[in-house]
Amino acid sequence: MIKKISLRLLPHEAADPASVTSYIAAGTGSQASHISGYHILKKSIDARGRQVWINLIVDAFIDEPFTKRTLTDFHFKDVSNSRHKIIIAGAGPAGLFAALRLIEHGIQPIVLERGKDVRARRRDLAILNKEGIVDPESNYCFGEGGAGTYSDGKLYTRSTKRGDVSRVLNLFVHFGAEENILYDAHPHIGTNKLPHIITAMRKTIETHGGIFLFEKKVNDFILENDIISAVTTADGDTFKAQAVILATGHSARDIFLLLHQKKIQIELKPFALGVRIEHPQELINHIQYHLYTSSADKKLQTGFLPPASYSLVEQVDQRGAFSFCMCPGGIIAPAATNPGELVVNGWSPSKRNNPYANSGMVVTVEEKDVQAFKKYGALAAMYFQQSVEQSAYTAGGGRFVAPAQRMVDFAEGRASSTLPGCSYLPGITTSSLKEVLPPFVYSTLQQGFKAFGKKMKGYYSNDAVVVATESRTSSPVRIPRHPQLLTHPQIANLYPCAEGAGYAGGIVSAAMDGERVADAVSRRLSGISFQPEL
Repeated sequence: MIKKISLRLLPHEAADPASVTSYIAAGTGSQASHISGYHILKKSIDARGRQVWINLIVDAFIDEPFTKRTLTDFHFKDVSNSRHKIIIAGAGPAGLFAALRLIEHGIQPIVLERGKDVRARRRDLAILNKEGIVDPESNYCFGEGGAGTYSDGKLYTRSTKRGDVSRVLNLFVHFGAEENILYDAHPHIGTNKLPHIITAMRKTIETHGGIFLFEKKVNDFILENDIISAVTTADGDTFKAQAVILATGHSARDIFLLLHQKKIQIELKPFALGVRIEHPQELINHIQYHLYTSSADKKLQTGFLPPASYSLVEQVDQRGAFSFCMCPGGIIAPAATNPGELVVNGWSPSKRNNPYANSGMVVTVEEKDVQAFKKYGALAAMYFQQSVEQSAYTAGGGRFVAPAQRMVDFAEGRASSTLPGCSYLPGITTSSLKEVLPPFVYSTLQQGFKAFGKKMKGYYSNDAVVVATESRTSSPVRIPRHPQLLTHPQIANLYPCAEGAGYAGGIVSAAMDGERVADAVSRRLSGISFQPEL
């Protein structure tokens, strides 16, 4: 029989299959020799007490042969000769998953990506890191896989009502991700592995008749009677299709401008802005895993535990300050898309084995906060965001060197005479971030850091460095769409999608939104009318 069982184990026990088997035997009243194997269904860490525990839910095979985990089987059709063609602007997670889903429906996707393929893009990132030169079309945000390719590859989402999370995770496994993402409570792939997975997705799209074109920046929509009849690209090409899925990401400001100029409705959207903070990873491990005991016990625990992470939130004068995209064992990266604008982000490799832990620490930005830019209408928050990035670049002195302060110095409002080591490759320079950040962001973070130090003893430390500016947490613009049809209210065949349109906030939620939009396109092409819920 196959029996589901819950286990609570010490870290070194959970890492040893023989120990897990013995606990299964004890929990089921069986002999260990009668257990042929097990599948982990869910794995999580409980570090709330002095002792860290690993919680497992497993399917145990008792008195029957063990079989491998059954993975979802996907069937992609040949769409080379499909009479239905759909343009997808953008090859990030939303665009890729939309393309794959369209192929399952028998529809040919035409993916237009402004940036380069993974390999060429990597060279441009090296130039950005080493020489301080950014290519506006090939960087950490633009190119094959979008911002997700060179991110940490976090696959955790709370957006379970937006789509089938399990399906998305199984698709990642289908294209090369490890099976542990199917059961880890906070799954991630790692920056070193994501490019190969993204490339495998693209090759599948091409193999099955989809069209995938690089360095094709969409720069105009040709409209006829509130329908997009074609799109043009910056190199002068024109592409016709029956619909356009707009999956251009949260940093495609030119698309927001294009929509605004053509009087296609967009809306100002609140977002979050702040800094990225970096601690020694060993310090975060010490805090989160309560390593105050003997060195032998410390070694026993940490040898079988992943680098620790954290999640923090604090209300300061009715304004939220919170951690964002925490990267244990990670690196701070330059995520700007234009010269003269400084943006930082974080990522981790699959082993999360770098000596630093970094996280965005951001503050909610509301419409009331951007009144100085109100002349820009729906683009006010975007221009506010850009102005802070330009201030950070100026404070850093150029070449994407980032302005920075030690954490306690930042909170106490004093200059840092020196800075600790930092993973940010273009380099950091001491600067008063009070002169860089908007006053309400700076003051909220000052109080927030002190409050975080009370929640995590040792977190509030001058061994931590604060680096500006973390500003691309989400889109500062929302592109409206019908709640069920998913089409723009003015343009009947325009489908705003995922992060750039304001409907997602990470790899999985973007992927699910891409699939959801692809399903909506398929229903429309099939002539299936929307039936409102009663």
